[in-house]
Amino acid sequence: GGHNPLTAHERKKLLGDYGTQTARLGTASHRRFGDCALSLSPAVDPVCTPGGNVYSREAMVQYLLTKTTELREARARREAEVVADERKVAAKEADQKQEAAREFVRKDQGAAHAKVGEHASALDAKMGKKISTESTEEGKKSLKRTSYWLSEYTPGGNDDEDDGGTKKVREPIPDRPPSPMTGAPLRRKDLVSIELCRAEGSSGNVTCAVSGKAITTQRAIAIKKTGKVMLEDVYEKLAKPDMVCPVTGRKFKEKDVIQLAKAGSGYAGGGVSVEAKRYKPTLT
Repeated sequence: GGHNPLTAHERKKLLGDYGTQTARLGTASHRRFGDCALSLSPAVDPVCTPGGNVYSREAMVQYLLTKTTELREARARREAEVVADERKVAAKEADQKQEAAREFVRKDQGAAHAKVGEHASALDAKMGKKISTESTEEGKKSLKRTSYWLSEYTPGGNDDEDDGGTKKVREPIPDRPPSPMTGAPLRRKDLVSIELCRAEGSSGNVTCAVSGKAITTQRAIAIKKTGKVMLEDVYEKLAKPDMVCPVTGRKFKEKDVIQLAKAGSGYAGGGVSVEAKRYKPTLT
């Protein structure tokens, strides 16, 4: 009865699960520590970014080359658009000047023969037209501020003109490609080579270069100068007091330490979202 002719059992039988579905992600659904954030496979010739994400060098260099090419092409298109806009503005201004000159000549030649009444009626008509035009423009601006749901007044709905209707507003093009994970500007020289010791060949878990313990969901750091990767608690106990790498014996500074991104796990306390949600509309 009512607006829904089906019972809860019938809806579930017909549609299966409906509404907001939640599934818990297991450990297998998360990226392991030491896996490339682009290829999602064990990093080969690993590098890390200042943000602490690990990548395969080949995948990261290819990404930077592709994004740099896209930015270069976007700048070329932007320059062409700017030149075209400048030409349109110049042509519009030239047409307005020519129209003003023709109007001046027409008035000057006809002034001696026009009557006072004709001048007055023409002036009234022009003033009324001007006032009407100004009112229309003001109405459009007011409508644009209040009627944001209309397609022509939504942000980006008419990117060719600004509020005054004369200038195009464009998003700035970044100078450098963004980092795949953090979005921060990234250069090739920002990549830091690191060494990942693995327990079982090239596909096993990454181990701490000092203690030999497997790094799964613990916090880990990398030292720029040496490329060594170790657990954060090992670094705090053995490396930080003297600022000397326990493996190579080389001194380093605080700025040479990079906090690496943690791997995900199926536990809610791991610091990473462990649930995926999907909404399926109900039958009403």
